[in-house]
Amino acid sequence: MTTPYAEINGRPADAENLRIPALTGGYGHFTAMQVRGGRVRGLALHLARLDAATRELFGPGLDGDRVRALIRQALAAVGAEDAAVRVYVYGPDEDPTVMVTVRPPMDMSPEPQHLLSVPYERPVAHLKHLGGFGQAYYGRVAAREGYTEALLTGPGGEVAEGAITNIAFWDGSSVVWPDRPALLGTTMALVESRLPGYGTATVRRPVTLADLGAYRAAFVTNSQGIAPVARIDDTAFAVDAELMETVWRLYAEVPWDVI
Repeated sequence: MTTPYAEINGRPADAENLRIPALTGGYGHFTAMQVRGGRVRGLALHLARLDAATRELFGPGLDGDRVRALIRQALAAVGAEDAAVRVYVYGPDEDPTVMVTVRPPMDMSPEPQHLLSVPYERPVAHLKHLGGFGQAYYGRVAAREGYTEALLTGPGGEVAEGAITNIAFWDGSSVVWPDRPALLGTTMALVESRLPGYGTATVRRPVTLADLGAYRAAFVTNSQGIAPVARIDDTAFAVDAELMETVWRLYAEVPWDVI
């Protein structure tokens, strides 16, 4: 598989059924996952996210067994067991439309990232919703200036999340997640819930750009993996080898669920 493949409500995408996502005005939500050997980490979290967001945006829920069947069908159509899969949900309210896309698998580079802080926060940040113009805009600004990604911040420079990641900081005793409206990413949820079992405390509290010098290290997470942070604006961070070894090992040991 070298090109993206899409199915809408179990049918290959075509000019007729593509009208549904094309005419929604960007109103909908999605989840993104990495599939390996027909399995995915945190499948229950993905299904719960899709169901909860569908209820909030459209009214009816979204059956997890239906989602799993649609993903299996789309993977089988291209003969793929390893892939990057997204599940999108659009209207109409009374009968939400589900689109599954299949692309080649993707893994986050373990190389340290450089983040550019920007004065922007996603609206309704707890949802992984569509229409992320601000994220895309500032992501491009960051790339043009030689950064890996944009770091979204609120009033007073309070850190929220990356444009397409969650971010965590290390103060020498605890992993600190910014206490600001943000998406609870699946990888973040898996890491946060398991850190105490690996001897590392985890807390949530406000983090501001002015506070960055108080932290020894930082890392970002998303569906593609986990990477250390080398710099935010002009603040440099050392890569804490022990911390990253713990986080990477923890994530590698998360069970893979059969779709």
